[in-house]
Amino acid sequence: MTRRLLSPRRWAPPPARPDTGGTGELVISRRLPTGGHGPEDVVFDADGSVVTGTQDGRLLRLDPATGETTVVGRTGGRPLGVQPCDDGSVLVCDHDRGLLRVRPDGGVEVLVDTVDGEPLTFASNVVAEPDGTIWFTTSTSRWDVDDHLGDLFEHSCTGRLVRRDPDGSVRTVLRGLKFANGLVLAPDGSHLLLAETSGYRIWRYWLAGARAGTAELLVEDLPGFPDNMSLGSDGLLWVAVAAPRNALLDRLLPLPGVLRQLVWLLPEALKPAAVPVAWVLAFELDGRLVHDLRLADGSYGFVTAVAERDGVLVLSSLHETDVVVVQPPG
Repeated sequence: MTRRLLSPRRWAPPPARPDTGGTGELVISRRLPTGGHGPEDVVFDADGSVVTGTQDGRLLRLDPATGETTVVGRTGGRPLGVQPCDDGSVLVCDHDRGLLRVRPDGGVEVLVDTVDGEPLTFASNVVAEPDGTIWFTTSTSRWDVDDHLGDLFEHSCTGRLVRRDPDGSVRTVLRGLKFANGLVLAPDGSHLLLAETSGYRIWRYWLAGARAGTAELLVEDLPGFPDNMSLGSDGLLWVAVAAPRNALLDRLLPLPGVLRQLVWLLPEALKPAAVPVAWVLAFELDGRLVHDLRLADGSYGFVTAVAERDGVLVLSSLHETDVVVVQPPG
């Protein structure tokens, strides 16, 4: 197979904040089989079920206590970010088909399939306001999910935050993001929180008040790659960390791009690889770190989503087959 060439952008990453080794250990209580592969996102719905999507296009509800699985629908593509709605439907960022709504009867409605005059690809995460306004991220316009590491090496900065109004109009609100990913709506609707995976940071984008339409950093210089995020019933912002930062990649990013191109073309066994750790962080909404939880025994890894409800903490992963329930932090 011929590997696609990079168009590298130079960037000097900030030093990571000191790693204190975490505040606790993740302990898996039970596994919830999906019957598929790659449950990339995981979110609780109003009834306490866990909603996720798998590589084969199925949208699932899982009972976190019993593991009972219900197929909600099939997107016909590759579901990534999901967001249950009050009417029983689920918004889905489908990598292949765009922004979808899966109705309670399993029917699929395409809400957005083009952005900025081009086909919508790699829609990543989604939230909705009570008035029907939908916000979603796109991670990259250069790479697909199977070759997402190409965007980290290239540093394409083609991620976006996109708004869909209730009348169906669509516009890009932020562009030039470093692999835009997880998205959370604040409880009072005043702002969004957005993870910039290859920028190692989390942004606050104001929706209301004097600062509406502006963005500010909430957390920066993270020691890993932030992925999907969710707001827990505990009021905390839960952040999945897919992998620790890679020292070689950080050293290469400020240097001439030809060096990254050479590393990218190496055989897979010789390229920098993600450390197989399960890792989640939790922050107050002012950016104060509360929890730093890790599982480093290799039994579960590359966590791409985390959700908390009433003390139940669940994780999912693009590279695993199961969703896992872990013991809540003490």
